[in-house]
Amino acid sequence: MKLSQLTLAAGLALGLAAAAQAQTTVLKIGYATTKESHYGVGSTVFCDEIEKGTAGRYKCQQFPSSALGGEREQIEAVQLGTQDLTNTSTGPVGNFVPEVKIVDIPFLFRDYDHARKVMDGPIGQDILAKFPSKGIIALAWTENGFRHMTNSKRDIVKPSDAAGLKMRTMENKVHMDGYRTFGILPTPMAFPELFGALQQGTVDGQENPIPVILASKFSQVQKHLSLTGHVYSPALLLLSPKVWNKLSDADKKVFSDAAKKAGAAQRKKVNDDENSGIAQLEKDGMKVTKTVDGAAFREALKPAYAGYAKEFGADNIKKIQDVK
Repeated sequence: MKLSQLTLAAGLALGLAAAAQAQTTVLKIGYATTKESHYGVGSTVFCDEIEKGTAGRYKCQQFPSSALGGEREQIEAVQLGTQDLTNTSTGPVGNFVPEVKIVDIPFLFRDYDHARKVMDGPIGQDILAKFPSKGIIALAWTENGFRHMTNSKRDIVKPSDAAGLKMRTMENKVHMDGYRTFGILPTPMAFPELFGALQQGTVDGQENPIPVILASKFSQVQKHLSLTGHVYSPALLLLSPKVWNKLSDADKKVFSDAAKKAGAAQRKKVNDDENSGIAQLEKDGMKVTKTVDGAAFREALKPAYAGYAKEFGADNIKKIQDVK
């Protein structure tokens, strides 16, 4: 009798464990840089928070360093439902949700405070509301940071210094139209190919925020860094509707709140990297140009701004610029 009771108890325990296991959904989240980078920090906070908030019913498996492909491929996979989540820069997002493109305009934002106020305010939140109709759920803005130019040839202080440089850019027409006014030869390329292209001299340079330059060890293949801050690069935590539509209202709130916390953690890491990263890159052998002629860059951009005004509406651009 005792033996059969033990067998029954053991069987029951195994059954409960199996049921608990069956109830845990593991979500795949991918991003471009390392797990130690700002994207990794934000994604880890998100994953910890949803696991805690759903009592372990949802967990994440992280795929850093472009393990699931370039950003554009990952966004496509999220849209198709073959990948659950991605933490991505806005660079390729405008190809899926055109309303995002306006925030990619060069020299649109004065500083981090301005950019974050826009993203967290009505303008940024209205943009997030455009995603579901395109088959993507935008949980929250995260952050990539202000982009700076690096190259293997020379210091860049003014646009004419950048003229003629073959510069890798994201697959982003708004960026490329702006960079052409500086005389740069924009070369769109998926991020996973970039390190090799710099190493082989296929391109002379690239432009990315300090956290990306650090995490990707570009100091090994680039000599010059200019703190141009020419574009603020927002980022987004994107979720597949396949996952979202299965969530209860309570779980949806857990996911949304977790994404907001992830955004705050990612922004903090961007700040930390900006504060300590430049000294680190100098230590790694990069020559850093800290003061550039911002007015000359803005002046050079005027023809591109005429195009942006046509595409996005001068009033809409002004609304962003006027946020205090």
